[in-house]
Amino acid sequence: MKRISVAVAAVLMASTATVALAASQPQIDAAKLAEHVKVLSSDEFEGRGPATPGEEKSIAYIAKQFEAAGLQPGGPNGSWFQDVTLLRTQKAGPVTASVKAGAGWNRDLAYGTEIVLGTQQPVDHVTLKDAPLVFVGYGVHAPERGWDDYAGLDMHGKVAVVLVNDPDFEADLGGLFGGKAMTYYGRWTYKFEEAARQGAAGVIIVHETKPASYGWATVQGSWSAPQFDIVRADPMKERAPVQGWIQRDRAVELFQQAGLDFEQLRAAAHTKGFKAVPMNASFSTDFAVQADKTVTHNVIARLPGKKRPSETIIYGAHWDHLGRGVADANGDDIYNGALDNASGTAGLIELGRVFAAGPRPDRSIVFIAYTAEEKGLLGSEFYAANPVYPLETTVAGFNMDGLPTNGPTKDVEVVGFGQSDLQDDLQRVAAKQKRVIVAESSPEAGHYYRSDHFPFAKRGVPMLYAGSGEDLVNGGVEAGKKASEEYNTKRYHQPDDEFNPNWDWSGAVQDLDMLRQIGLGLANSERWSQWKTGSEFKPIRDKSDAARKK
Repeated sequence: MKRISVAVAAVLMASTATVALAASQPQIDAAKLAEHVKVLSSDEFEGRGPATPGEEKSIAYIAKQFEAAGLQPGGPNGSWFQDVTLLRTQKAGPVTASVKAGAGWNRDLAYGTEIVLGTQQPVDHVTLKDAPLVFVGYGVHAPERGWDDYAGLDMHGKVAVVLVNDPDFEADLGGLFGGKAMTYYGRWTYKFEEAARQGAAGVIIVHETKPASYGWATVQGSWSAPQFDIVRADPMKERAPVQGWIQRDRAVELFQQAGLDFEQLRAAAHTKGFKAVPMNASFSTDFAVQADKTVTHNVIARLPGKKRPSETIIYGAHWDHLGRGVADANGDDIYNGALDNASGTAGLIELGRVFAAGPRPDRSIVFIAYTAEEKGLLGSEFYAANPVYPLETTVAGFNMDGLPTNGPTKDVEVVGFGQSDLQDDLQRVAAKQKRVIVAESSPEAGHYYRSDHFPFAKRGVPMLYAGSGEDLVNGGVEAGKKASEEYNTKRYHQPDDEFNPNWDWSGAVQDLDMLRQIGLGLANSERWSQWKTGSEFKPIRDKSDAARKK
């Protein structure tokens, strides 16, 4: 799960016109953006869940728009689509969950409101009976940082109870885990991966709103839908049998009944040398599983370069959302995903149209609408692992996950500040728009690891993830923060993320033209984007220098 800042997601109203470009360059069209978002987030598309009728409608619409723009099919064998094979698991019937602690206390946990559970193993049933619970702090095994929450433990047959975020989220550890900024060790995906490597029978994350950066409603909504994973070589070892989250109040009660102080242990977990604590408590669960392989699709379009077509620049956005899930208080069970991410997909389509209508660039431009981002960045992960166009000769890429809907801003927020020289390009273009660039406002939320640029970045491709900040032209920072908070609380990963005809799309037009200018400059140059010294991704990119020099 990722938190979307509304300010990093801004799109101005169709009636507020477009950004004026040079006469020879087609314009980003606010009305077209609005129409694409309205269509893609309509109830007819059923929340755009992968491997559902909503997918069929979504990818057909996107491919049709790419074709109408004058782009070529960019997938394998001249297709618009790249097949992405995933393991899909969903609960088939009721889920029972309970805990025991101390001398005789026991409690059933209500699925959805108090705990969510699932599995990513290809099984038809999951049962744990009185599995011992072990509090393992932040669940981090990082020998290069001298940290091991699992030291001396044998987790086989046991369930790990872990905290979300990093050990230094609320403690001064000298920047050991990035200080305020989250490292990958803080991501919930990492917690699950490491528990599996430790041989645990299960892993349950204690949900807390501040370190997670989203409320329980987001967790509940995301886990109500089927879970997906890439097809793994040995899923029984690479995924624990049970994965889930527990609501904080229930976790506090459990610790108390086990004779433990949750807050005291939580504080101890910030300390280097923390030792895991067996909880004198156990966990049981039982649920049936429907597991099967399913094929979903990335949608890929291409504008071949006129001089160096083998050199590629990528623009990407994920088309999927959560589909249908738990109904809200109004009985609405369609998670429309208007901002997340019909807006980014609309921006991708519109960028494709503008590039295709303008002068042909020297390098090729590829436009990818990724599937299954909401399931763990799986569409972009699949493409990056199985690239249609070699990553070694991919110049750079741009990710769009939520466009702005509250008007233009005075600032541009960079997720992963200081990583690559794309930030220098961004600064030059933003300055022409009379905007300043700033680091992301909440690096502790780990946005850098929560969107579709990351599978490319970890393989060495310089990627830019940036958009409108929170300093609104109309209302300033206070209004921008208020809008972000409202979205994250009331609409993010909830049925209320619906199209609003009163949205102001001018900020989105501004952002998209900014990304267009940077990409076009690269496409008509011979420069290869680079990671800056100190970036963890630079050594990976440096190894492929020879391929780019040919």
